[in-house]
Amino acid sequence: MEDVTSLVVQHLIEEEERDEQIISLLFLKNSKRQKVHDMFISRREEGAFQNLISKHLIDDETKFHNYFRLTKHQFDFVLSAIAKDVFKAPTTTVKFPITPKEKLAVTLRYLATGESYRSLAFNFRISHCEISNIVKEVLKAICENLMPVLLPPPTENDFKTRASEFWERWNFPNCVGAIDGKHVRVMCPDKTGSLYFNYKNYFSVVLLAIVDAKYKFLAIDVGSYGKEGDSGIFSKSVMGQRIYTEKFGLPSEDIQLPGSDKCLPYVIVGDEAFRLHKRIMKPFNRAQAKADFEKSVFNYRLSRARRVSENAFGLLSQIFRVFYTPIAIKPETCDLLITATCCLHNLIRDGYEATNTQIGHQELTNMQTTMQPLARFGGYGNVEGFEVRDAFKCFFNGEGKVNWQNHVVSRT
Repeated sequence: MEDVTSLVVQHLIEEEERDEQIISLLFLKNSKRQKVHDMFISRREEGAFQNLISKHLIDDETKFHNYFRLTKHQFDFVLSAIAKDVFKAPTTTVKFPITPKEKLAVTLRYLATGESYRSLAFNFRISHCEISNIVKEVLKAICENLMPVLLPPPTENDFKTRASEFWERWNFPNCVGAIDGKHVRVMCPDKTGSLYFNYKNYFSVVLLAIVDAKYKFLAIDVGSYGKEGDSGIFSKSVMGQRIYTEKFGLPSEDIQLPGSDKCLPYVIVGDEAFRLHKRIMKPFNRAQAKADFEKSVFNYRLSRARRVSENAFGLLSQIFRVFYTPIAIKPETCDLLITATCCLHNLIRDGYEATNTQIGHQELTNMQTTMQPLARFGGYGNVEGFEVRDAFKCFFNGEGKVNWQNHVVSRT
């Protein structure tokens, strides 16, 4: 019995000694922590937020917009939506924490320029490690709070409104949106091998989007791996499965075409990368279009409506230059970045439409972007898809003909 007691006592003594050693090591580690650089200590006096933004840009709407890509009203709207999620109260160790307004300013500047975190650290007097945390925190808050407002799930009434806009602006009836996909270039994430390596020999994350007649994103799907075959990305995506199974919310009844007695379903237009379906229209192949003028007319009318998706991606890249360089952040943060920029894009388009009501009748050309399209092949169609496409072809060459289409098609 005495031997057992002595063993227990000895064991407790050894545990106590180990605990003391651990405490000592932690104390030494903390005591050797590098001193905070004076550059970061002087953030409240010398940082870009205090000297440039608060003193100069805040009173100049044009300069403010050029710097952040948002107007002051839009900036305040986003700030009010995310402030509660990014706010940090003062503590004994951090008496002057970074405010939500500063965090939003850093994040928007990163999205607008694509600058490295280290470059932003010198401007805002915030360490690059902290900026990394701030960007992720703000992007997450934007997605959680603004996505339900700026990218809500469309309803049947929304689809009907979009269809009337496509007919009015782009002369394509019963069309609720244009679908397209892009490879967003990223730096190779750690320990992912060839998962993000696509057929164009770089690393990417795929963004699928449906765009309305006013260049706004109607629905998006983010996060597919770059290595996945482009023809299967849409079919595997949540968006594709919902459209193919009639669960996307499109009105089920057919609608009468303008000036015609024909009734056709609501559709989404896309390019050759997508499979022909009752709900998805794609162009005839080049050989067929070359041999049949009516098919060429259909291809032109579809291409004219589908161009809104290309323009939307171009506008997204022009506004947020972070897409102009490989994005060097973790995949989960990259997904948040893409989603957040799509939400902000819609916010910007709302403001632009309010002051430029005729923009929908203009076609943007030569829009430069580093986003790369999906491969131009897309599997087989179904019988209903062929029938709906042929009906649209007849309409565009009959009751729905516009007086300038033959001249444009003949030139091409």
